[in-house]
Amino acid sequence: MLWNCKPQARAFRYVGHKDVVTSVQFSPLGNLLASASRDRTVRLWIPDKRGKSSEFKAHTAPVRSVDFSADGQFLATASEDKSIKVWNMYRQRFLYSLYRHTHWVRCAKFSPDGRLIVSCSEDKTIKIWDTTNKQCVNNFSDSVGFANFVDFNPNGTCIASAGSDHTVKIWDIRVNKLLQHYQVHSGGVNCVSFHPSGNYIITASSDGTLKILDLLEGRLIYTLQGHTGPVFTVSFSKGGELFSSGGADTQVLLWRTNFDYLNCKDMIKRNLKRLHFDSSPHLVDIYPRTPHPHEGKIETVETTDTTVRTLPDKGEEINRYFLNPSLLSPDCSPAALKKKTEDMSDLPSESQRSIPLAVTDALEHIMEQLNVLTQTVSILEQRLTLTEDKLKDCLENQQRLFNVIQQKS
Repeated sequence: MLWNCKPQARAFRYVGHKDVVTSVQFSPLGNLLASASRDRTVRLWIPDKRGKSSEFKAHTAPVRSVDFSADGQFLATASEDKSIKVWNMYRQRFLYSLYRHTHWVRCAKFSPDGRLIVSCSEDKTIKIWDTTNKQCVNNFSDSVGFANFVDFNPNGTCIASAGSDHTVKIWDIRVNKLLQHYQVHSGGVNCVSFHPSGNYIITASSDGTLKILDLLEGRLIYTLQGHTGPVFTVSFSKGGELFSSGGADTQVLLWRTNFDYLNCKDMIKRNLKRLHFDSSPHLVDIYPRTPHPHEGKIETVETTDTTVRTLPDKGEEINRYFLNPSLLSPDCSPAALKKKTEDMSDLPSESQRSIPLAVTDALEHIMEQLNVLTQTVSILEQRLTLTEDKLKDCLENQQRLFNVIQQKS
């Protein structure tokens, strides 16, 4: 179902799959919609009234997830046939497969720069793949449970996994270390979503709750109870001011937050201007406040057109061919720009500040130096890890030689 909430609630029902739909995702521009199904196919839809679609067949088992690269040129699909497949969206053709998992692959996600793919499987491993040489370059394993879902943080330096063992784990892929380990749910964690700032993560669990974690302080800050059964999916909006969740109670809930989408420098400037630190983020509204009664009459349009539509050649402009104006980001509207200008005008002028500008510049310089030190420490940790691995291999080889000598003597 494709929902258009403005100016009035309206739903478009696209018909094409022959079994349960397991995953859907819009392309970055919003001009395409990909869906995965247990019927072993992937479909690419044009999100309009007609709902034309193209069908991709390559997997030999149910497909569990779909994910577009950040530039929209590629699509990664994960399947119970133990493989990840990558597709070219402009030519609508299959490119290559990634094989190393020994059990069903539950999820596959592109990194923000598109150079890596992370995947999780019921073989209790999480693998990092290089899209250039199409090889597995890293592997994280767990002896307790497997990951149901995995994704990169917004800057691509860390990954988060949602575990069947009720845990959420944050891994640093630069130094191959487990950074944070949360066990805040009483049921399996089915999905996670990073806030665009990268400072918060929200989790959805089979225990019927959503939880928001502060990654900077490493603690649980909110538990949200709105669903009456297991929660299967959750996702922040592009700007982070909203997030939606869906569960076994057949409800999709829309939630509102006031998380500030600011980088470190902006946060320092704002704190100096206000002369106090920002209060911790909190939920200012929840919609719907009560379980949705489904009494409102919603216009539904069913589409069954499955004609394959060829994408334009490289020379053509794909935006003009596919783009649906209703799906454009609201940040580009004149009203949004005007609002941003008004927000900036609320800040005090230079003459109203009680802290000199020189102090602000000094603090910014300190932050830059701290960033450099952090990167240096990360490099040193990585080198130390490599040295430890080599020493471990040497000790193991010496032990083998010693055992061989003892047996001969």
